[in-house]
Amino acid sequence: MSADPGSPRSPEPTARSTASLKAAPGIPGWLVALLAVACGTTAANLYYAQPLLSSLRDVFRIGTATVGGLITITQVGFAVGMLFLVPLGDRLEKRRLVIVLLAVTTLALAAAGAATSFPMLLIASLISGFTSVVAQILVPFAASLAPDHARGRIVGRVMSGLLTGILLSRTLSSLVSDVAGWRVVYFGSAVLMALLAIALRFALPEHAPTTGVPYHQVLRSTVQLVRTHSALRRRGLYQAAMFGAFSAFWTTVSFVLTGPGFLYSAIGVGIFALVGAGGAAVAPLAGRWADLELARPMTGAAFAVAAVAFVAASLGRHSIVLLALAAILLDMAVQTSLILGQHTIYRLDPNARARLNSAFVATFFIGGALGSQLGTIVYRLGGWTAVAALGAAMPLLPCCIGLGSAQLLAALRADGGTTRPLESQTSQHVHRSTTPREFAF
Repeated sequence: MSADPGSPRSPEPTARSTASLKAAPGIPGWLVALLAVACGTTAANLYYAQPLLSSLRDVFRIGTATVGGLITITQVGFAVGMLFLVPLGDRLEKRRLVIVLLAVTTLALAAAGAATSFPMLLIASLISGFTSVVAQILVPFAASLAPDHARGRIVGRVMSGLLTGILLSRTLSSLVSDVAGWRVVYFGSAVLMALLAIALRFALPEHAPTTGVPYHQVLRSTVQLVRTHSALRRRGLYQAAMFGAFSAFWTTVSFVLTGPGFLYSAIGVGIFALVGAGGAAVAPLAGRWADLELARPMTGAAFAVAAVAFVAASLGRHSIVLLALAAILLDMAVQTSLILGQHTIYRLDPNARARLNSAFVATFFIGGALGSQLGTIVYRLGGWTAVAALGAAMPLLPCCIGLGSAQLLAALRADGGTTRPLESQTSQHVHRSTTPREFAF
């Protein structure tokens, strides 16, 4: 491995080279639990508004597509934070960085709770989304603390907390808003962030930076990592499609549940969200599958399960049982794909895990933002059936792209006279990273 973690010549680790890395000391169980809680509570900030969209639409007297922009702008802020803040996890001492970001998040959430207009709420949500990247600093932190042979399981446990927090955020938001109003949701989250900052200040060990290069070079090296590692690009595309489908479902299902077919209250929507939380049980299993080198087949299975989930959702327009089944299957599929993807990219360069995670998560959150916005637009134009069709198509898109590219490359290489001049001008690294094998799951 080269001295510069962002160098394009950094070799992708094989199973043998990964096994040869020095094992990290064990991570205490209580710290794993705290990291899981921390990831869950910070990630929840991105989703508190989803079950509140119907109420916020009435409070601010705006349209369905406009209020859906609240979810989109929050996810855009998160994606920007992934690109510009998370790489600092390799450049700065991680514990201090986490505390500063939590302090800013606390202030932004308090401003959201005090918002007197929808634009003010949008700005506050943009900032809180930008700084709620704390979870994606803590996940590679946990990966660095875990021994090599158990890294998948440790990351799976931390991610189960993160994903449970995302799903329970909807229930908590619905219950609190129904009892005390939507503003208390944001004020309460601000208090949680302040308490979390105090707890992590005393619980986290100091973690020295893994690079000393200037900030602009850290950002540049992140781009270089994307160019270098085809696995990073591929996994980012996969998860962008999956998270786009996930966001389209959860952004629009509240309109279905509060509409004429069900007439659920905010509490009813929140209770429904609890069903989806059952999907978090798959996270530790996904970590074990990753440790057993089953990433490719289980990723393909996750895509298939996501598509089936939207078929069930389409049939469940008037059936709460089918909608609940769709929610569970979709959450299981998204979590499996996410954990397998993170396990894959963390092995690419141990000295650049924060930057690798930055590029990976930013990519799929852009997909999530597009899914949220497309979901609300498609729902307005074609209803729930159209959203289900969109959601079923999104997980299959990267499969079609990958398989089509692999077949094209195989066909070109079969024609020796066509491909040889091009390959003679291509570096060995690029040639290796674009083989049909690279486009497989």
